[in-house]
Amino acid sequence: MKPVTDTYNAQRRFFDSSATRSYAFRKAQLKQLKKVIRRHEAAILAALHVDLGKHPMEAFGSEVGLLYDEIDHTLTNLRQWMRPQPVSSPLLHYPSGSKIYPEPKGLTLLIGPWNYPFQLLVNPLIGAIAAGNCAILKPSEMAPHTEAITRQVIAEAFDPVFVTVVTGEGQEVIPELLRHRFDHIFFTGSIPVGRKILEMAAPHLTPVTLELGGKSPCVVDASANLKTAAKRIIWGKCWNAGQTCIAPDYVLAHETIAAPLLEHMKAAITQFFGENPANSPDYPRIINHKRFDHLATYLQQGHVEAGGGTDREQLYIAPTILTNVSFDAPVMKEEIFGPVLPVITYRNTDEAVGMIARNPYPLSLYVFSGNRKTEQAFINRVAFGGGCINNTLVHFTNTELPFGGIGYSGMGRYHGRSSFEEFTHMKGVMKTATWLDVPVKYPPFGNKIKLAKMIMK
Repeated sequence: MKPVTDTYNAQRRFFDSSATRSYAFRKAQLKQLKKVIRRHEAAILAALHVDLGKHPMEAFGSEVGLLYDEIDHTLTNLRQWMRPQPVSSPLLHYPSGSKIYPEPKGLTLLIGPWNYPFQLLVNPLIGAIAAGNCAILKPSEMAPHTEAITRQVIAEAFDPVFVTVVTGEGQEVIPELLRHRFDHIFFTGSIPVGRKILEMAAPHLTPVTLELGGKSPCVVDASANLKTAAKRIIWGKCWNAGQTCIAPDYVLAHETIAAPLLEHMKAAITQFFGENPANSPDYPRIINHKRFDHLATYLQQGHVEAGGGTDREQLYIAPTILTNVSFDAPVMKEEIFGPVLPVITYRNTDEAVGMIARNPYPLSLYVFSGNRKTEQAFINRVAFGGGCINNTLVHFTNTELPFGGIGYSGMGRYHGRSSFEEFTHMKGVMKTATWLDVPVKYPPFGNKIKLAKMIMK
């Protein structure tokens, strides 16, 4: 695939020219990116509606508005992030001074998913640009209209020797790209594909950020505000029809409040989408028939408390609540990634923690509680990427919070300063004056060890 090699070599030469290193260059590129996104905002929202059925309000909030915030936050803080950071130096090496120099890694490869096909590709790009890197972007071919507008936006915003888009079938294009050594790879997608990316990067010893997924639990204890909890859980589950890596995957409801919580959740579905969500302009669709068919199998794996309706031609699956679900059923072993929500009861915190441990390292954890000790128990006892207390999804929107997984849900962090640092090599340098040359470190050593121990004690 000669074009890939040509693009790679052109970007390598451009990066080696040091053109990307200055604050002025990075600032100008980020401003240009925001300008071009604004110019094509309507087309981006239209593409997302065609690919995923997203209402313009939802598409703007989750795919475009987040990027404006990320760019603005980065522009506000970039100069400070780029400054060399002075740190202390050992007395043994007096007179010395030490600094950490943030340095661009070089050529980056950013591979995006289909569920938020614009935002989850452009968001890490903001960090790559801020850190002074070149980038090749691979959008998901499963959202073809968004792929097309993404390619147009990037082509208008940047010279391809700096940032460009490569399209095509992922199974063909990505292995060809990874024949080359990138200085950082950023992948958002499924756990199985993440493993393959890591394997292909290993021969080059390329660092990889993996933003994956898993089964994100939502715990509702007896002290929670049930009406508010129900609304926020259903909102988080039905956002993008559940095709969200941080969506509540299942609910653990304390046995004393499970029944009223279910009623409030049913009421929330009706409040948001009417008696028949298929007719609601606010309810998205499943990405394709393959995903639809897989999600439909979950509907037989428990008792349907609400929803359950489907229309394969329209790629519609109703917001569905399941009860009487076995932990051995596929719906409780696989990341659901759709609008199907199992609700399981628990008796106490220990039991709930044990249930979560059956699907370890979730990307997110949500706890609804009015009890601070309960909140802290789950925060301290469960290994998870990030999450919320008395809310869902919204931690992703805070540029001050690092976002990323742990264990099976991924590795690496981004958003705000974390994005800058993820794409940056922190180079440590110690500078020693020559006006004094302490002889303790030079041979012959004799009894110098006593002095060294006094200094280093």
